Amino acid sequence: MDRTLTPQFDDELKLLLEAIYLKYNYDFRRYAPASMKRTVVHALDRMGWNTLSELQEKVLQDTDCFYDLLQSLTIPVSEMFRDPSYFRALREKVFPHLKTYPSLKIWVAGCSTGEEAYSLAILLQEEDLLERTTLYATDINPRSLERAEKGVLSGEVLQKFTRNYQESGGKRPLADYYTAAVNSVKFVGTLKKNITFTDHSLVTDEVFAETQLISCRNVLIYFDRGLQDQVFGLFNASLCRKGFLGLGAQETIQFSKQAKHFDLFVKKDRIFQKKG
Repeated sequence: MDRTLTPQFDDELKLLLEAIYLKYNYDFRRYAPASMKRTVVHALDRMGWNTLSELQEKVLQDTDCFYDLLQSLTIPVSEMFRDPSYFRALREKVFPHLKTYPSLKIWVAGCSTGEEAYSLAILLQEEDLLERTTLYATDINPRSLERAEKGVLSGEVLQKFTRNYQESGGKRPLADYYTAAVNSVKFVGTLKKNITFTDHSLVTDEVFAETQLISCRNVLIYFDRGLQDQVFGLFNASLCRKGFLGLGAQETIQFSKQAKHFDLFVKKDRIFQKKG
């Protein structure tokens, strides 16, 4: 029998998430139940625990164990120029509007290990916008942020990332943006200097800047409907009039309580524009 189908598993999961919130102030209590169950079962198997109660006891006693669990709970999976048509739409349809601003603030919410932030920095560089842009890349996972700030990628993923970049309308060889080492590459400093990597929780933190573009992709699918509405409210408060919101391929604001504040701008690529 699937252990996630038992009432005991549901009760233990609620206790675990409540304990994490009280001990570490990370709030996963309103994540979508089905995906949270899958994530926690995967974490149990990966970390070698049989039950949630065993895991909870260890998490409360051992901070390192908690941050190991956090690696599973935050699902730090990313890639450069993921869904290339999204980045092409930004380049061709959104950036012409952004060029009318004397300075720009862009927020990559849930940046994971930084691939999307660096992808945007490359696009901004190629459209002569990077020098007047501040990119805020935020996440709740300190290990992911540490990796993102280093700007180092495994050489094994470069072929796929290069293909994504080309399909997104890239204007130069991707190699122009990194230096190569043995089995890894590092982004050049000109990309990093305009990116601020910082801790921010979409669940518990408030707006920290007025922005012209928010890119939050493949994060909200893990939230329940009420939490999605809350986060869309946060984005609405952060965006300036006529600002843009980019979401993941399976995400939309159209059925949210905040939908009345937005127009669909590029349907295929899930880009919305805040009303004036």
